[in-house]
Parts: sequence; C-alpha cells; structure tokens
Amino acid sequence: MSDSSRDTVEGAGWGTAERGAYRQLMPGRVEKLSWLDPRTLWAARNGVVASWFGDPTGRTRSRWVAARAAAGAPADKVIRRADPDRFSFMVIGDTGEGDDSQYAVVPGFLKVGQDAAFAVIASDVIYPVGSTDDYGTKFFRPYQDYPAPIYAIPGNHDWYEDLGGFMRVFCGDAPPLPPEPKPRSLSRAWWRALLWRRPRPADEQRLTEARALRSAPAQQAVQPGPYWAIDAGPIRIIGIDTGLLGTIDAEQGAWLREVSQGPRPKILITGSPLYVDGEHHPCAIEGGGTVDDIVPDPAHHYVAAIGGDIHNYQRYPVDVDGRTIQYVVSGGGGAFMHATHTIAPVSVANVTEQDFRCYPRRGDSLAFYSRLYGRRLRLRRFFTLTEVEATAVVAERLGIPPTRTQSSPVRVTRRIRLVASLLGAGRRPDRPSRIRFPVRKIYTQLFSPSSATYSPPFFKSFLRLDVTPEAVRLRCFAATGNRAQELQPPVEDEVTIPLR
Repeated sequence: MSDSSRDTVEGAGWGTAERGAYRQLMPGRVEKLSWLDPRTLWAARNGVVASWFGDPTGRTRSRWVAARAAAGAPADKVIRRADPDRFSFMVIGDTGEGDDSQYAVVPGFLKVGQDAAFAVIASDVIYPVGSTDDYGTKFFRPYQDYPAPIYAIPGNHDWYEDLGGFMRVFCGDAPPLPPEPKPRSLSRAWWRALLWRRPRPADEQRLTEARALRSAPAQQAVQPGPYWAIDAGPIRIIGIDTGLLGTIDAEQGAWLREVSQGPRPKILITGSPLYVDGEHHPCAIEGGGTVDDIVPDPAHHYVAAIGGDIHNYQRYPVDVDGRTIQYVVSGGGGAFMHATHTIAPVSVANVTEQDFRCYPRRGDSLAFYSRLYGRRLRLRRFFTLTEVEATAVVAERLGIPPTRTQSSPVRVTRRIRLVASLLGAGRRPDRPSRIRFPVRKIYTQLFSPSSATYSPPFFKSFLRLDVTPEAVRLRCFAATGNRAQELQPPVEDEVTIPLR
C-alpha cells in the first residue's frame, strides 16, 4: 500500500507526479459541467422551486413505489442475496459528473473492488439533472468493467427530472408515470407546475447502446424502488431516498421503522448525511420524528450510517449508551470537492476533534483552494500556500497538531494567516477571527461548486467494507488522479466496527 496523505506530501498527491491512466477510459469528448453557468442552474431549478411552492417528491415517490409493486416488486422492498457470512461490498457517492473527477476514481475502485460482492452508489448518480441520456458516459461507461451488481439510492440531482432516468436504469426499466391532474389556477401547486422542469424524452437507441456496456449476467440487479433493504451475509443494508430537500415521506418513514426491527446488525445508506461539517442533521420524516431517532434506538442494532451529498469523506464515531455508531460522509466519488478546511474544531454528540476524521485533510483542502483562487484572481503570489504552509496555519488556527510531520519548522506569516482567514479556514471558538467572510455556507453552495478542476490531485475517495460475523472493517481509499495512487490506492481512514 502506498503512502497516504497522513504520511507524506507526495502521498497526498502533490508534487510533480505522473498522471494516472484514467483518461484512457474517458470518451473522446467530455462536456465540462459548470455550476456557475445560468443554463445549468436553470436546468437544476426544481430544488429551489420545491422549497418555494412545496415539495412534491413524497407523492411522486409513492407513485413510483406503487408502480413497482404492481409490476411484482417485493412488498417489503428487501433484496435477499445469497452472500456468505464473509464478504465485501463497495460504497461510492456522488459519482456522475462524467469528467476527470469521476474517471480518476475508476481504476482504484476497480482494483480495490475486484472481489467485492456488489457496490452501492450513495446519492447523485447523474449530474446535473439525472437525465436518462447521461447514463451512458456517467454510469455505464465508467463502471463497465466492474464485474458485480451496482445498487443505488438517488440524490437530489437524480430527482431534477422526477427520477425517471434512475427508475429506468435501476428498477427494471420502469415505465413513465402518467400525468397528474392539473392543479387549481394560481395555487401554489399551479405555480410549481408552471416552473417545474419535466423529464425530457430519452434517446432509446443511445440507452440501448449504453446498457450493452454492463450486460453480463453477473452485473445485473433490479431494485424494488428508490429505497430498499439488502440482506447480505450477517447484515442488513438499508438505503433511503431523501429526495430533493433531504427529508423522507411518511410512507417511507413507516417502512424504515418496520425494516429496522430485529437483531440483525444494520448499516444505513442515505442521500443526506446525518452528521456533516461538525453539525447534526437528523433528517425529518413527514408526519413526525426523524431518521436519527431510528438509527440510535438499541432495538434496531444499527452500527453505521453512511451518507452522500457532500463531496468529501468525514467520520463521526458517536457513542450511544456505551456502543459506538459510525456516522460517515462518503460523497467523494466523482465531482467537485467540498472544502474541509472550513470545518471548525468538531464538538458534536460528544465527538471531539481527536475522534473526527476527514479526507481531504484540512491543510490539503486549504492548499487546494489557495491555488485555485490564486489562479482565478490572478493573485498567485499572494493567495498560493504550499501544502506545508497550509497544514501549519490550519494546525495553528484549530489548536491541533499538524496532520503530517514537518521536516522543519514552518514560520506562519501574516500573509499566510490572512489568506487562511479570507478562504474561511476553521478556527477555535475561543479565538474568533476579525477578518473572515461568512463562508461556511457560501463554500458549500457557491465556492465549492465552482472549484472543479481537471488535473490532479482531485482528493476523491470511495469505501470498501469487509464483513464477517464478528465485525465490519470500513476503509476509505483515496483517488488523486496520480499514477502512484492509481496503482496502489492509499487507505486514508480505517475503523473496525464490532457486530456482537
């Protein structure tokens, strides 16, 4: 196994490294998606429209589920596999951008997952709007050589065309839903319908050609719907669909409570993480309660909850009455990178900074953004921080040891401190900054989406979970886009989760 970002600067992907061979997997022409392009923002408008005029996701989801039930899907939505007591599976989140950031993950994913029983995509299979026509270059082509089935849960972007593409690919080529009755004029529903983006007709020949890339019998899987459970070996994996706004409907909530019963150890896969960026987001259930009322209940025997949506890796080991539940963010499968350097010292649910893990490490995240904005603002000499400088100033601001051992002391100058402050680097609560933009949400909603780059290091990641009757070993592997990490994907985090 090669050095990781914990060990060396080279292990993090910095330096004059050789680019990996991932570009050989890419199509000849790749459309570069810009999240600042008004056309992209308009196409992805349904989340904003739902927040203004009411979210129809729950009703639409119920219609999809009813259609799948009528087609013969199991009523309990449980996929019962014949895996042995010892097996492995992969988790990769927020994959579908179709550019370098996605394809750079593929060689390492294939290498680490070559003997895994199956894989799960956790959120946002296809950007920007989940279109059926995009599945060829953003799903079937990159994973054509993955030999096992791939299951998925949709993210908010998959819902921007009412989940039609997702249902066709993952749920037995589900036919389109019939149109609903027209709403009353000038009602909220009428305004929503007026502004709503509707699914575009699919190119059937294009989809047929794309399906041929993953046509081997061992690669096939049909899901009972957008949410499901998988009984595999000694565990149950439960995937929930959090729709456009990060919530679940009452029908899905009742199902989740039902399939969570029993002594079998469980792992939740969700489109919206329950702990992220040092905050708790319990995920509301329509009609009352939250998903994170269900997960820590000792009667349900959850050992982990893994969510996508945020494009990095984070882990929060939360103590619940003497047992630990691992709450994980795994959204680094192939899109722009959400910053980690903006995360303040962690103190949530008795999880401290010493317990918390993230990738990319905060210093690498800050160095990445300093180079990016130095280049874009044409102020490279002012903004650009070396990896060593960024690591040192983050350690100073957070009051923590450097994540990598420095070969020699680093002098943190006024310029370095100012750049760190302007770029929103986290800071100890007892030392508030006088010069700091309100970037916590701005970074997530604006700065990070505009940070797409097309050369390494990308700081992408994916998970492998090795299951035995006694424990689950969870490992986060890095994908930088460099040749060294492509040949030997480094482990950035590892934890063993006891099942008994």
